[in-house]
Amino acid sequence: VVRPLREPGYREALRRKAERARKRRLRLQRRKQEAKAAKEREAKIDQWRAKCIQEVEEKNRERELKAAADSVLSEVRKKQADTKRMVDILRALEKLRKLRKEAAGRKGVCPPPSADEAFENQVESLKTLLKNRTELYEAEERALRVMLEGEQEEERKREMEKKQKKEREKLLQQKLEIDSKLFGDPDEFPLAHLLQPFREYYLQAEHSVAALIQIRHEWDQYLVPADHPEGSCVPPGWVLPSLPTNDTWATAVR
Repeated sequence: VVRPLREPGYREALRRKAERARKRRLRLQRRKQEAKAAKEREAKIDQWRAKCIQEVEEKNRERELKAAADSVLSEVRKKQADTKRMVDILRALEKLRKLRKEAAGRKGVCPPPSADEAFENQVESLKTLLKNRTELYEAEERALRVMLEGEQEEERKREMEKKQKKEREKLLQQKLEIDSKLFGDPDEFPLAHLLQPFREYYLQAEHSVAALIQIRHEWDQYLVPADHPEGSCVPPGWVLPSLPTNDTWATAVR
């Protein structure tokens, strides 16, 4: 068993073999990481593409719905205008018959009462029909306006949600920057895992109501007005360290 170890060049060959195995493992790990990164990039690209397609489809649907509603609303308004024109024509006919009846009366010609009754019945029938149509068109217009207002309200809500999302992302980015200054960059700082207990300690109030109450109780003991001569009020957030004032301090911070 020991004899091969004593042969000249065996250890060098064994070292080369181990080095080849190590390089092979590194290549496999690198390929695996590259494949994983490529899949993640493809997944992000697919997610971004799907999001863009969904936004375009939603905008197209909203545009088509608004165009259809505007078209129907325009048609309803046209019907309302036609109905109003019919009402005006009917009033003009009543006025014309009255004038003609007065002119005939001055000449001694009087129509029979049955003719007046037939004319009035016909006029009342037309007025009732036009009134029903007017009420129907007004109801359609109100319904369309409610639908359009609902779409506009939904659009305002979506814009507000987008704005709030951007604000949350901005606040999250600021929080990450502050955490990076206080605890180090988790992607670059090699001892980030050692700081996990401290992170859990400082963030325990976000996960436990009892811890939140206890921390607030301890902090409330030291709450004082801003003009108190023996203290100051508790700051609303993290107190970031000031920049180094000399080279020695700067070296220690780095």
